[in-house]
Amino acid sequence: MTHPTARPRLSVAMIGHAFMGAAHSQAWRSAPRFFDLPMDPVMQVVCGRDAARAAEAAERLGWAGSSDDWRSVLERDDVDLVDVCTPGDTHAEIAVAALEAGKHVLCEKPLANTVAEAEQMVAAAERAAAHGVRAMVGFTYRRVPAVALARRLVEQGRIGEVRHVRAQYLQDWIADPEAPLSWRLDRERAGSGALGDIGAHIIDLAQHITGDRIQEVSGQLETFVKERPLAAEHSGLSGTASAERGPVTVDDAAVFIARFAGGALGTFEATRFATGRKNAIRVEVNGSAGSLAFDFEDMNVLELFDATEPAETAGFRRILVTEATHPYVAAWWPAGHGLGYEHAFTHQVVDLVDAIAAGTDPAPGFAEGLQVQRVLAAVETSSDTRAWQTIPA
Repeated sequence: MTHPTARPRLSVAMIGHAFMGAAHSQAWRSAPRFFDLPMDPVMQVVCGRDAARAAEAAERLGWAGSSDDWRSVLERDDVDLVDVCTPGDTHAEIAVAALEAGKHVLCEKPLANTVAEAEQMVAAAERAAAHGVRAMVGFTYRRVPAVALARRLVEQGRIGEVRHVRAQYLQDWIADPEAPLSWRLDRERAGSGALGDIGAHIIDLAQHITGDRIQEVSGQLETFVKERPLAAEHSGLSGTASAERGPVTVDDAAVFIARFAGGALGTFEATRFATGRKNAIRVEVNGSAGSLAFDFEDMNVLELFDATEPAETAGFRRILVTEATHPYVAAWWPAGHGLGYEHAFTHQVVDLVDAIAAGTDPAPGFAEGLQVQRVLAAVETSSDTRAWQTIPA
């Protein structure tokens, strides 16, 4: 479906078409249909390792064409932006090459598998920015309206000086010890386990909501299940798993405490072994004048406590974040008609396209992705050394 428009086109190539590729595809489809964008995104080509699967993904997800060679995609004149939705071990290579080819880049989180790779990506983004080429890392939970409202209220001083941050990301999808190995359990491809996969999100959320950065950490990692059945794709057998087993080389769970540059204390937990929890993201911020609490399992709600109210009427107030005055909401449905997981990806596209059109750097940029990467690395080092680690500014 096309819409006649006088707006300049922004032709997009997406590398990778699995879970994140599907979410990003929906965002590219829906953003120009609900938001008045300054540029018209065109879903030009999707790329995967297998030509047949990439062609099927193009048809299913709404891309005009497909390819099995991402390097050739970067050479195309009809591609303006590259959306990287691949495992972490390829982020640096693809993103740096795309930026050097003059393409804007959206890269999934975490930015890279190592601090060194992330530093290379930041350097490439800085060089590209000098020529008007923009780069963003995909921390999409920032774009949940309730989270965006929480940041707004902290900026306005509604909870006063921030003193405590509590953040959890709880899942249970590998709690079964017989669940097969996947690339997310392979350090060479994923970089880390629960720490980088989901812990990166709550690190970014905590820093984004408070407007402050984590300065020191002390943490522990644990791998509860040391080996698992090989997935059928690795064993040559049909079905989901084989009789052969392989080592799990990443963490299953991560816990750490932190101190923010502004003096606040933080506690963080990321696990894929919280039985019964599917995608529970919880962030609470306590300040000198009040508190904020968000739970993704009730994602259209933000709880606010105003400590300046009289004790007889004080209490957490439930804010249904569906009003047109709330961040992003006016483009969608009438008040009370909640948004879902996929809408944050659409909001990410909106913010990125707006920034590109305005000639400004989108947020979060690669430098913010690098800072999160440094926190992840510091938590790993702390777990290994049993010592506090300082994160460079």
